[in-house]
Amino acid sequence: MVAHAYTVAFEGVEARMVEVQCAVTPGMPAFSIVGLPDKAVSESRDRVRGALSTLHIALPSKRITINLSPADLPKEGSHFDLPIALALLAELDIIPKDMVAQTVALGELSLDGALIPVIGALPSAMAAAEENRALVCPSASGAEAAWVGGCQVFGAGGLMNVIQHMSGRTPLHPCDPGEVTLPPVTTDMSDVKGQERAKRALEIAAAGRHHVLMVGTPGSGKSMLAARLPGILPPLTPAEALETSMVHSLSGLIEAGGISRQRPFREPHHTASMAAIVGGGRSAKPGEISLAHNGVLFMDEFPEFPRAVLETLRQPIETGEVMVARANAHVTYPCRFMLVAAANPCKCGFLSDAARACSRAPHCGEDYMGRISGPLIDRFDLRVDVPPVAFRDLDRPRSGASSAEIAARVATARAVQIDRFANAPNMSHNADLQGDLLDTSTALDDAARALLTNAADRFGLSARGYHRVLRVARTIADLDETTTVTRDHIAEALSYRLPQTA
Repeated sequence: MVAHAYTVAFEGVEARMVEVQCAVTPGMPAFSIVGLPDKAVSESRDRVRGALSTLHIALPSKRITINLSPADLPKEGSHFDLPIALALLAELDIIPKDMVAQTVALGELSLDGALIPVIGALPSAMAAAEENRALVCPSASGAEAAWVGGCQVFGAGGLMNVIQHMSGRTPLHPCDPGEVTLPPVTTDMSDVKGQERAKRALEIAAAGRHHVLMVGTPGSGKSMLAARLPGILPPLTPAEALETSMVHSLSGLIEAGGISRQRPFREPHHTASMAAIVGGGRSAKPGEISLAHNGVLFMDEFPEFPRAVLETLRQPIETGEVMVARANAHVTYPCRFMLVAAANPCKCGFLSDAARACSRAPHCGEDYMGRISGPLIDRFDLRVDVPPVAFRDLDRPRSGASSAEIAARVATARAVQIDRFANAPNMSHNADLQGDLLDTSTALDDAARALLTNAADRFGLSARGYHRVLRVARTIADLDETTTVTRDHIAEALSYRLPQTA
């Protein structure tokens, strides 16, 4: 008789069900694991053996075979320890086989039998819910997994707790979801002196999830502005929070089971590799663009990133997902993010200051910004110059709207978009507008149409650039709480695009 337990293997954000089969047969004593296990899974036999020994459970002097089915699916991670132990205990008739077969289990075992938290509890709970099974996991992962709500989640401190639960002696209590947290905002947009045009550009970007490129001298406030962007973004919706947390769960970024409603803000260093930005590595893990899903990806010193890394952003920006292809894995991760890039105008950074510019000006500026390809530049909806702030302005009191005031306007504009895209499942923000919905929502009068057409002809806007101007104008109109896109809205949208195009 073969005992069966169940766990999962991860393919991107999807958790695929894996059947753990255990057979104890006569023969030379051995403990083998088959079914494409990686090194961590193969080492499970030693951790399981040590944990059982601590609990004074002796293994028989027979051949123990663990098969992980489907056998052609790669198995990675230490979370296979618990299901292997449960399958073995069921085969030895220490716990009921039917109880084990009705449960999805994951968890790493220490040598003293304690359960160590593992990544991926959230997608594992979703897989268990689809199979109509309960989930048993380490206590520290229970609050995270309980967010799914479609299955019972039991958190255990150690293997003995699981044995007592399945034997009916001391049942475990179902876990409650962790707290929804919304960290307090400690920075405010009014902290930034001057730079009203850049603040306005970020407000428009936040309202419609548009991509922004800021160019300015060192110390002009580009990073300071970007750091205050999370304070004007609306909280994640419940669906977005669950979707974002799925990616973060696979990366081990969820702490104490709490799911945050704050939008992600990722700021990788310009020395980051392609695998770190896009995703990859031996296990095809999510990269920064996926960790910024439903949030902001801030890339400072944008031209300093390797050219190959920058070019890989082009397709994810358009499609909202990225496929990470490796020899042993092809996985797809979501990555609908708002790209905010900051750059100096040239290598020395003082192209506009004749007294401080290097001897190669203005050619150094052309060479430096030339590191960003034209097709990538074309994907930025808003491009704004961030000039240096005069010293006399730094001593003045705070000015301009606070983050709370801007956030209220952004929330109002996004509420309009929720209604607009109610029947468009593939769209959620004005940056996604396309097809008939783009035409109907940005119907222009003769004056607005003439301005846009003349600008497109004079400055050579691409078809992509033409449509992006329309999308930005629609967002500006939403901020003005008007259903009509006017000539003024088109003019402001063009002002954030033409200076870099001319």
